[in-house]
Amino acid sequence: MTIFGIDIQTIYLTTLIISGCLIVLYLFFGDVLDAVGEGVPFLNPTLILAFIVFLSSSGYVLELVTPLSSLFILLISIGFALVMDVLLNFFILIPLSSAEESLAFTEESLKGRVGKIIISIPKDGFGEIVIDGKSGMISRPAKSYENVSISEGTEVLVLEIIDGVMYVIPYDLDSEMSYS
Repeated sequence: MTIFGIDIQTIYLTTLIISGCLIVLYLFFGDVLDAVGEGVPFLNPTLILAFIVFLSSSGYVLELVTPLSSLFILLISIGFALVMDVLLNFFILIPLSSAEESLAFTEESLKGRVGKIIISIPKDGFGEIVIDGKSGMISRPAKSYENVSISEGTEVLVLEIIDGVMYVIPYDLDSEMSYS
């Protein structure tokens, strides 16, 4: 089949090459296009480019290896591209977007957390604390809130964070129970 005097295989291959180049450009300059997706969520550039790649690649391969009519191959390719786009969205893009959000933490979210001293805090000095979180272990410099020494291995409560330094006090679960 020919469209405007050009063989359909050539159109599929040219579309595949151009969309592949656009994907590479999108990798480098995707932040600009992500702003477009904020206003209109169904116009996700990743899904649009993936649809074009799936459509053109399956159309090209089917034109080469099957004796089916070009119109039937186009319909099969559209169906295949839709299925692959849905799978890409639900099994890769949506989990990646939620995983990206869950890995982030702020200093404010660390206040009130219980951690463990891994480098002793001397009086009027600094040590190091480690807090176990969802995204792994978080290690930060620490200073005693009450200006007392705290030995290694002691569980501590984070009260404040100033300039990236956590101000902590020893945390005793038994003494907290007696206040209740």
